[in-house]
Amino acid sequence: MTDVTEATEAAAEPGRTPLVELDDVSKYYGNIRALEGVSLEVHAGEISCVLGDNGAGKSTLIKIIAGLHQHDAGSLRIDGEETRLGSPREALDLGIATVYQDLAVVPLMPVWRNFFLGSEPTKGSGPFKRMDVDLMRETTRAELLRMGIDLRDVDQPIGTLSGGERQCVAIARAVYFGAKVLVLDEPTAALGVKQSGVVLKYVAAARDAGLGVVLITHNPHHAYLVGNRFVLLKRGAMSGSYARDEVTLDELTRQMAGGSELDDLRHELESRTP
Repeated sequence: MTDVTEATEAAAEPGRTPLVELDDVSKYYGNIRALEGVSLEVHAGEISCVLGDNGAGKSTLIKIIAGLHQHDAGSLRIDGEETRLGSPREALDLGIATVYQDLAVVPLMPVWRNFFLGSEPTKGSGPFKRMDVDLMRETTRAELLRMGIDLRDVDQPIGTLSGGERQCVAIARAVYFGAKVLVLDEPTAALGVKQSGVVLKYVAAARDAGLGVVLITHNPHHAYLVGNRFVLLKRGAMSGSYARDEVTLDELTRQMAGGSELDDLRHELESRTP
């Protein structure tokens, strides 16, 4: 795994335009504030981590970047151009691939079929036009190996893979289809320690391949292992934004755990202790 500090320095070259930049972005549903005043930069070869508990606004942020929802205020820039994404297809055409927590795979279909799902290459013409199964099998195997994923058999149903392996297939698919920005929605949330480590390894591999990665997580330990930048959300607003050299893991964990609110609660509980 490439040293995170070196990746940060490389990504921080003066004058580099972010692949994606959110500036003071807000989103409202009627009178409900889902997101307000959030800023985020995503650079090539860098992992930007967005941390927050349930209800912090992480899902809304994902939907804005992925083109599912449009922002109501602020600006969204892609490659320096101000943009309002109208659909996930538009985001994908601009190089933004989103891997959701449920992965949107067909469990009983083989790995290679899920790898190309919706983008199947064909051969022949007219009534003889058909899917190029051999090409899909070989490409899937080669692309997974290129990411360091050595599957026993790409013909096995993807549902037989572990959660970590399925996440890795989704990451390799996004890289193959030309994503410049990879948004990962809680990729380690339902995984154990070992499988989480496997996924983080491939998240770092995507970064090392030159992609800009947005890692959505509630786990500061996972974020700090690979992250270059950290944005903390709380009740739809930013509670902190740091480069890696500006914050320690302990401080990141403290803020995720509640920060000053946790200290106030500790004092209150201690004062009530008989």
